[in-house]
Amino acid sequence: MTLMKRLAKWALIPGIAGLAVASFVAIGTRPSDDAAASSHREAPGIAADPQADATDTYAFIAPDSPDKLTLVGNWIPLQEPAGGPNFYPWATDATYAFSIDSDGDAKRDIAYEFEFYTKVIDKSTFLYATGPITSLNDENFNIRQFYNVYRRDGNSSSRKLIASNLAVPPDNIGPKSTPSYETLATQAIYSLQGGGKVFVGQRDDPFFVDLGGIFDLATIRQLPGNAGGGIDNVAGFNTSSIVLQVPISQVTKCKCDPAPMASGARMTANNNPIVGVWTDTYRQRISVLGSEGGQYNFGDRVKVSRLGNPLVNEVVIPLAKKDAFNASSPAGDGQFASFVLNSDLAAKINAVYAGIVTPIPTTGREDLVTVFLTGIPGLNQPPNVVASEQLRINLSIKPASCGSVMRLGVIAGDNCGFPNGRRLGDDVTDVAVRAVACGYGFNLGPCVDSAPNNLLGDGVNQNDKAFTAGFPYVASPVSGFASPHNTSPVPPIAAGIGAGASVFALLAAGSLIFSKVRRRTAEDVA
Repeated sequence: MTLMKRLAKWALIPGIAGLAVASFVAIGTRPSDDAAASSHREAPGIAADPQADATDTYAFIAPDSPDKLTLVGNWIPLQEPAGGPNFYPWATDATYAFSIDSDGDAKRDIAYEFEFYTKVIDKSTFLYATGPITSLNDENFNIRQFYNVYRRDGNSSSRKLIASNLAVPPDNIGPKSTPSYETLATQAIYSLQGGGKVFVGQRDDPFFVDLGGIFDLATIRQLPGNAGGGIDNVAGFNTSSIVLQVPISQVTKCKCDPAPMASGARMTANNNPIVGVWTDTYRQRISVLGSEGGQYNFGDRVKVSRLGNPLVNEVVIPLAKKDAFNASSPAGDGQFASFVLNSDLAAKINAVYAGIVTPIPTTGREDLVTVFLTGIPGLNQPPNVVASEQLRINLSIKPASCGSVMRLGVIAGDNCGFPNGRRLGDDVTDVAVRAVACGYGFNLGPCVDSAPNNLLGDGVNQNDKAFTAGFPYVASPVSGFASPHNTSPVPPIAAGIGAGASVFALLAAGSLIFSKVRRRTAEDVA
């Protein structure tokens, strides 16, 4: 009995030791939210509001749907797959939108808007899933989101409801909670009246880039950058996607699917096949926090995020103007033109790689205005264009006419790729860096093409996951259980308990030996 009391007393030590070891292991192996930066968090204001943060916009014609425009908008950046228990819901007090300019005047002609609401089945539990979720109506699917889709034409104050009460699939938690995630995702693909499709839900982030190198003074890990060697710092993170596919005839000025233009034909307003695309996020102007945790929103809608061409707000617009850019519309982009014409990034590349790259002009960069603000003549520049930051795409150029898919798009001779729209696999980082460095592979005044500028890149050439051949095209999200950011081979708490158990065993053995020695000593004395 004395030994049991002694063990009970000393057992506190291995228990505490185990918890201490567990704590240190957990701290040492847990990924830090602050350690990862991203071009997604491009402005001070939106970095504090990830639910509203538009991270990437894509516009392309999919090979399996050549009569439709496919739009992909991603929000809520750098989602650690294991980030429960609430995971990553859409904001119910925001409006997410695709905006389309169908005539090149820098004004929105069409908008598709998405608004969400949440339904909780059992509020007595903290769990997102109370058991395996096998369908979108499964009673184990505890925290559910639904959305409505609206179409707005021009600047009209009214809009048309085109789909309602559509379900968002659960986030990809793991094999016990979401045993067949792709089945759930397939159930969340909806057909729209008039021939369109829509999917809203979590997906793997399709953006690929060496963020660590770019934000460390534009470091290229393995010069000149065209032969790999970069690190994809977005790999293993998820995002929230809205994927919308609509007939081309519903977004063009002619209300038709334009045929390819004959060689030498002149593009006019009546046969313009080019549209500009960007994403917007709106919140109501006034938000009031309640004393018991509630939030109340009032007032008109205010734009808080805007994204067309990738990396423009990130590496072209200066810090003092980034929030203003997010709140603005393309019609007001004249105020930002000087930052495109006079490239700060070009100056940085000249300084960091002096003696390595051919000196890059930093002022008078009309070529960057062409690439990012007007579109390229004869390719994706609409007639009578007003310079503005949009992702422009020529809808008469079909995938079947472009030959092999090239990750560098237009500068590699693939006119179906960036900057004529943007496909999921387009290497926009390499294209943007080469554009700034006058490395197009051809002359685009005032740039004169030269080496090694036409070989620059970040060394990351493709996404970490393959895209799907069919709608919604964006790769399936990484599951929280299988997150590649799990760095400990033994779960931290288990490791701590194991260490504590080892100490306990040693103490127990020592106590037994000590007791036997004391008993034998007592017998010898007697």
